[in-house]
Amino acid sequence: MNTANPTPYADLGPDCVLDAVESLGLVPDGRLLALNSYENRVYQVGLEDEAPVIAKFYRPGRWSDAAICEEHAFTLALAELEIPAVAPLDIGGETLHSFADYRFSLTPRRGGRHPELGDLDVLEWIGRFIGRLHAVGAVEPFRHRPTLDIAHFGIESRDYLLAHDWIPADLLAAYVSVVDQALQGVRDCYARAGSIPHLRLHGDCHLGNLLWTDAGPHFVDFDDARQGPAIQDLWMLLSGEREEMSQQLAAVLAGYEDFQEFDTRELHLVEALRTLRLIHHAAWIARRWADPAFPAAFTWFGDAHYWQNHILQLREQIAAMEAGPLHGF
Repeated sequence: MNTANPTPYADLGPDCVLDAVESLGLVPDGRLLALNSYENRVYQVGLEDEAPVIAKFYRPGRWSDAAICEEHAFTLALAELEIPAVAPLDIGGETLHSFADYRFSLTPRRGGRHPELGDLDVLEWIGRFIGRLHAVGAVEPFRHRPTLDIAHFGIESRDYLLAHDWIPADLLAAYVSVVDQALQGVRDCYARAGSIPHLRLHGDCHLGNLLWTDAGPHFVDFDDARQGPAIQDLWMLLSGEREEMSQQLAAVLAGYEDFQEFDTRELHLVEALRTLRLIHHAAWIARRWADPAFPAAFTWFGDAHYWQNHILQLREQIAAMEAGPLHGF
């Protein structure tokens, strides 16, 4: 769903946040900390005589109530099986609440640090966790949340950037040529992979959403949960040269396959999905540019140097897709 209001959080001040939490029968103590989030607004709220909670205010118009509740149901199912995913609090029989035209949820505060992805034992541990997550994700599909596909992440994103004149005129021809080559490369990767089953995913497994404690990993923020191939939740754990990524992937899959079978045809999609993320991320920032949080956070976006680098990254991705899947599998 698209949001019609480009500045939807203009009325979400501190008093509104605290009043929203108080409306659920909780007693804020006045401590309020804004956390790093752009698509939504997220705050740590102190409570009297209780541990702080995390209040997440959903971007108006982005998801339907049914889609948000479906995300909540998924994380609650994971938590019930003691799979370390942070699920929303059930208050009064509901996990999704509303106040002053904003929809919001509360979750427990769960801290952590970034995992050491250079440690193969850590990667294996994370692989076991994602395997357990995917075993639950494969039980039934999402019905109200989208599928990760070329049309939405790639073609629609490219078309938005072109239609709204985000590409500098002197780079326009180069961008159009390269992005079209990249999208064809993505199609070719999908064709080589063949028919890949889709399942419920976390959808956005970057380091900001994967936290580590002495007890191991846990995922936060399932806001981008969707249907898609299993490899979408694995490829962001890989970095470096192909040899390094092959070793990392072997460690991840050693843990993953303790709980969930992995179809190695999906390896054809690693660089294709990386390419789609690059294109989609640029369009995401452009779509949200009227939101004051975005120009403040992405000061480098939109200038000629950014688009030069973006075109270069797409060229590198074309070469990576042509190189084929990681070896050794």
